[in-house]
This record gives sequence, C-alpha cells and structure tokens, in this order.
Amino acid sequence: MERENFGSKIGAVLAAAGSAVGLGNIWRFPIETGQNGGAAFIIIYVLCILMLGLPIMISEFLIGRYTHANTAAAFRIVSNGSPWKWVGRMGVFTGWFILCYYVVVGAWTMHYAFLSVTNTFADVPAKEYGDIFNNFVAHPWLPTVWLWVFIGVIHYVITRGVQSGIEKSAKLMMPTLFFVAVFLAVCSICLPGASQGLAFLLKPDWSKVDSTTVLDAMGQAFYSLSLAMGCLCTYASYFGRTTPLAKSAVNVAVIDTLIAIMAGFIIFPSMFNIGMDPNEVGVGAGLTFVSLPNVFQQALGDGSFLAVVFSTLFYFLLFVAALTSAISLHEVATAYVTEEFGMARKKGAALVTATILVLGTLCSLSFGPLSGVTLFGRNLFSVFDDLSGRILLPLGGMLISIFAGWVLDRKLYRDELSNGGVLKTPYFKLLVFSLRYIAPLAIGLVFLEQTGLFAFLLR
Repeated sequence: MERENFGSKIGAVLAAAGSAVGLGNIWRFPIETGQNGGAAFIIIYVLCILMLGLPIMISEFLIGRYTHANTAAAFRIVSNGSPWKWVGRMGVFTGWFILCYYVVVGAWTMHYAFLSVTNTFADVPAKEYGDIFNNFVAHPWLPTVWLWVFIGVIHYVITRGVQSGIEKSAKLMMPTLFFVAVFLAVCSICLPGASQGLAFLLKPDWSKVDSTTVLDAMGQAFYSLSLAMGCLCTYASYFGRTTPLAKSAVNVAVIDTLIAIMAGFIIFPSMFNIGMDPNEVGVGAGLTFVSLPNVFQQALGDGSFLAVVFSTLFYFLLFVAALTSAISLHEVATAYVTEEFGMARKKGAALVTATILVLGTLCSLSFGPLSGVTLFGRNLFSVFDDLSGRILLPLGGMLISIFAGWVLDRKLYRDELSNGGVLKTPYFKLLVFSLRYIAPLAIGLVFLEQTGLFAFLLR
C-alpha cells in the first residue's frame, strides 16, 4: 500500500505547528512568563528553544523523514534493530497515553465555548465560577458527552487521511487560530489598564530569575514543542524529500512562541483592567475555567455582546489548539497500528479511537462518579497526567537526544539535514554538541525537578 505524504511544504509546517501549539501555550506560558520576570523569562525560554528544543525537534524530523515510517518503525530502522528501537515504541506509547487525558480537557473547551455563546456567565457572582466548573466536571454524564463529540471530530479528520484530513484541517485551523488570537489580543490591548498588563508580561525583571526560573523555562520549551510524543517524528515521515528540516523546525518554534506570547496579550490586559493580580490565579484549569470567565465578564461588561463574543472566541481558540494537538497524537497511534499490523487506515483509526473513548471516559469520570478510585492519592486523570508529564516525556526526550548525538550515524544525519548536500549546514557541529551534552543535561535537570528529586537532593 502506497504511503501518503503531505502535499505541500506549507501544509507540512502548519501540521507540525498544529501539533506543537496546544493548551500549554495558552494556559501555562503567559502565567509562567509573568511570574518569572516577564521578558527575562521569554529570553531564557528562547535560548532553551535554541539549545534544547530545536536540536531534538530536528532529530525527530530527520528520523521520521529518512525512514518514512511510523515512530516505532523509524527508530527500529535507524538503530538497526538494537535496543534503541524501544525509544520509538516509548514515543508511540507516550503519545497514546497523553491523548487519553488530553481529550478530556479538549471537551471542557467545547463546553465552555457553548456556555459563552449562550451567555450563561452573565450575572454570575465571582465566587460561583469555581462552583460552575466543579459541578460540570463532577457531572455523571455531561463531560462524557462533550468528550465523545471531541473524539468524534478527531476521528473524522484522521480517517480522511494525511492530505485530505490532517493537512487540509491544518491549513484551515492554524490560520484561523492565528487570526482569532490576533483579534482577541488587539481587543484586550485596547482596554483601559492594558499598559500595566503588557508591562507585567514584557518588562524584564531579572530580580525574579533564579534556578527555578531556568528550570521552568526549560520545561516549558520542552513540553510546548511536543517533543518525545512521537508526533513530530510521525508527521515528518510524511514530509517530502525536499522539505528543509532545520528551517521547518525554526518555523514551527516561531509560530508556537508567537501564539504563546499573544495568549499573554489576551489575558493580562483583561486582568489588570479589573485590578486582578495574575500572581494569585494559578495556572492550568484554575486560570482557564474559573478565573478567565469572570475576568472577561468584568472587563467587557457583564452579559454584554462584547463579552459574549470575546469569551466565545477565546474558548474556540482553546478548542482549536487542543484539537490540532489531539489530531497529531491520534495519528501517532494510528500510523503505528496500521503499519505494524497491516490494517486499513479506517480500521486502525477505529481501534485507536475505541481505546481513547474507553480510557478518556474513565479519566473524565474520575472527577465525578469515579472520584473515589485513586492511585497514590491521585485520581485517574492526574495519574495519566503525572506519569506522562513528569516521567515519560523527559525520559523519552533525554533518550532521543543521546541517541541522535551519540548513536545515530553522523553521515546520515548530515545528509538528511542538508537534503543530500543541497543545503548548507554551518550549525551542524553546534547541533551535535547540544544533542550530546546540553540537551541530556538540561532534560535531566527538568526530570529531577518534575519528580521532586531535585529538591530532595538539595536538602
């Protein structure tokens, strides 16, 4: 069976960017930036992208395009069947594992877009937004319905194939995401007090920078680019032979960072407009589904048309970001199943979707009917989140950097990077140096920090 490729270079870049741009760009990066020195954090983050993110991304791109195979097969081929092949299999498992709980949050974005467009947040007291969210996630069936709808959209795109499904959706959704983000940022910047919000985000404050700041920047750079999930390697396997790998990686990193910074332009001016301290709202779900609905209502007029439009577009933005990432995660598993077991694409996608429906539903219900089912005091959703984010991702990234820097054939690496000698690669030695020394050490520190071992060792 002939294997599909992306039909254009722009389609390849937008698909890879869609994989990288996710919920973390919008609900984690802005607050991390504001609380860790503003522009000082951004500068450190960009350096981490250059020295940590791009080398691993380029390596995943290179391995995927060279083999034109799913992530597990790709590492099996370039490792000549050595134990390093397990790095690829680990990537497939990690991506599959992440998708099981990621779809839950994607479903939440759909529900909140619905609440926004129906003006449900009008006249809601500030103290009740937390109750709205908690009651929703604990509901016995409503989150599951949204979950199945979200997974259904993913399944439809995947079954359409690489060009007609993934690439076509990326060409539609990524420009939409960008323009919606720009529109919301412009609206937010026009609010009274916006200058204070922008200063909070962009003014360098080196007094807030310490070792923890650097670790946070490294962790954000690593997770934001979707490294070690199998997504980049799988998508690169659909790249054409003339696709410039390094340039494509830089384009993805730039798009990913711009969206993250624009999320700050959306959030902080609105917060400062109503006198809310961003240092007190936290990150993640607490910021996105509790604090921000209240912020948008107060800043734009409680129940006003502008508040409805702004809030609806914001959660639509989140939905698109979640969807593009979820599609890439699904494709990792689908490519593996179809190619390793000789299944037709629709049958393989159906098998993957079925597993996500079951495990995703269990994760969703872990906030409600299954809240009593815990492991080490954590519900099922948190177990999936912690195991993937704190262990599987950093461990996988470290192994990829070591393999690419020390094991992968140097001539193969240079030939692929230069497209057979057509492109110049003056950065090659620096790239290899980073893969060998900087990236493994940096990821190791992130791993120690994420697992709590760093603080334990410093006692």
